[in-house]
Amino acid sequence: MNNTYALLVGLLLFCSRLSAAPPSTPKEALEYLENTKLPDSSTFWPNIRRSLFIENLKANIVSPLAIYQGSNTNFCGYAALSYLPLHDDPLTYTRFMIELYVKGSATWGKIHFTPSKEVHRAAGTLRFKGILDIRPADQMWFLILADHFRSYLNFFFPRFKPGSEDTFWAAVNYGKFNRMIRDLIGYKVEATGSDILRPHFKDLYGYLTERLKSGYTYLYVNNTYLHKKNHDKGRFRNSFPTHFIVLSSIRKADDDPESDMVDIVYWDYGGRTLRQVSLRFLKRIIFGVTHCWPPSTNN
Repeated sequence: MNNTYALLVGLLLFCSRLSAAPPSTPKEALEYLENTKLPDSSTFWPNIRRSLFIENLKANIVSPLAIYQGSNTNFCGYAALSYLPLHDDPLTYTRFMIELYVKGSATWGKIHFTPSKEVHRAAGTLRFKGILDIRPADQMWFLILADHFRSYLNFFFPRFKPGSEDTFWAAVNYGKFNRMIRDLIGYKVEATGSDILRPHFKDLYGYLTERLKSGYTYLYVNNTYLHKKNHDKGRFRNSFPTHFIVLSSIRKADDDPESDMVDIVYWDYGGRTLRQVSLRFLKRIIFGVTHCWPPSTNN
């Protein structure tokens, strides 16, 4: 199958699964942003420039696929989580971010975020992180999520200090990721996997195909091997999960039903990617599969 055609098919299949109308639209979010007057500066976020903050929010609303965790950070779990509100409810996301900018704290659903003083001062100062350097709204968003949601990874890294974005303070383990989807976004979650042991799938292709019929499907994977040119070459030494990606489609690479090769389309921090891999390879890099959907959606 032609790669471009396969990508288009994958995108169409992905869009067709989202039958329920989202709670809000990008147009509503942009209108709210344009009609809300923000102060020239925030006493709570002294290092965030208003113009860059607004520009960052607009970019996320218009191009949600482009959100990026930055280079050499452990923010990837929060960037992956962002995929859900930016696609399904950008208005709630925009309102929350503006309230956070103006008041220094904000409430999303039942969760009230009160960032630490260290986080207030740090947002807007992260440097040498690629495009994240000029996206203060993303810095704020990632930092407040890491500051609020904790896990066993925070045992030795309980509080933020300069450079913590590169440490386990900012990391997201599998249980924490699923908890954030349930508690913050309010979605139903069906998850299998762990941080250490790979789940067993008798029929991985059938399992993923079924999950892709509704909602969203995240794969918790070792991304180091996923981006190698020759996926099946070399040994999987010291293999452990590193990233969350959103699976959009999976299709047999040829007409042979016994073939082990599949074309997958997935979102991976900044855009969608098409890869051809073997199911054997997928089994070796997948540590978790999270299927989630809005409670109002029939699943």
